[in-house]
Amino acid sequence: MHVPHLVFACDSFKGTLSSAKTAELLARAASEVMPTATHTAIPMADGGEGTQDALVAALGGTSVAVTTHGMAMGSPDHASVDEASFGVLPNGTAVIEMAQVAGIRQSTLLPQDVARYGTFGVGELIRAALDRGCGHIIVTLGGSGTNDGGMGMMQMLGARLLDEDGSELSGIATNLGRVRSIDLSGMDSRIAHTRFTAMCDVDNPLTGSDGATYTFGPQKIGRPLGWKDDVLNELETGMIGYEGVLEHTFGRKVGSVPGAGAAGGLGAACLAFLGAELKPGIDTVLDLVGFDELLKQTDLVVTGEGRLDAQTAHGKVVCGIAAACAKRDVPCVAIAGSVEPGAEELRGLTAAMPLALGPCSLKECMENAEDLFFRAAKRTLGLYAAGLGANCAR
Repeated sequence: MHVPHLVFACDSFKGTLSSAKTAELLARAASEVMPTATHTAIPMADGGEGTQDALVAALGGTSVAVTTHGMAMGSPDHASVDEASFGVLPNGTAVIEMAQVAGIRQSTLLPQDVARYGTFGVGELIRAALDRGCGHIIVTLGGSGTNDGGMGMMQMLGARLLDEDGSELSGIATNLGRVRSIDLSGMDSRIAHTRFTAMCDVDNPLTGSDGATYTFGPQKIGRPLGWKDDVLNELETGMIGYEGVLEHTFGRKVGSVPGAGAAGGLGAACLAFLGAELKPGIDTVLDLVGFDELLKQTDLVVTGEGRLDAQTAHGKVVCGIAAACAKRDVPCVAIAGSVEPGAEELRGLTAAMPLALGPCSLKECMENAEDLFFRAAKRTLGLYAAGLGANCAR
């Protein structure tokens, strides 16, 4: 008798369930519904919050504590320090999650504050990874609360941002439009001998209506999608000027590269200053964990995220998992907090299961996320077991 093997690979449900927690709940549901089945749990992420922990857990890595200045409002010289960490995988690769030190959860979400934030902490984490001798550094670009084009990060790594008088500027967003030249002579020399990968879950350019500022800026100042005001207009004007300085300095148009606008323009800085390869976050994670090889012995994959909608098809976890399953002809089912019309038609996705069967407010879903997810997991696996027959079910 064939014993089914299941793979659990969900993203975190923001603000409620971690990727590891969903795997735990799925395992519990499997023990009740399909007690003879075996399973493998792989924490998943797409480059946003939780990616570092997911990779460290999946690959048996370690976390290294670092003291940083985080977003260092105004200037790192007068900022308080924060505790952060980066992951080191068994092969020596470092994983740096920018959201830890420059994430939207660290932001006060006040319009006047975003302009004074910088990605200083990201640079400090990179420097710590270089000190440790990591030859490959992965920077995840999701969940940012900054819009500084990566200036803070690069200032911490030795770049000097100069105004029209040749005076050095602090690497914060409000100074984007004041930068006239960039002095690279003091850059950390180890960068040239290090491989960098930037993981992003969006393909937006640096500037324009679909660029970093106008697409993601509103949520960073606590405004609805599509909102435009004086703060955002000023930041966009500055970013356009900064884009021109990058082009002049490096002799290439980095701003138009898909993903350059990720994390408030940090993607562009990774491209220009670090020579990084920009890759879809979920593709990087799947490669690192050897997901394709794992599928050869798998009968069903259960994935999931907080919301399945049109954005899911643009590099989110469920999209990557489903596409990988399609190549191997392995059934793939997603559990989600909400399922928007058409989401179940995602390539490779066999079915989508919402957490709640009846009307349920977002507040209720979040407050009861663990119980709702467990029940949805039992329904999902129960339907699969029913399809296999009584040999797998109680």
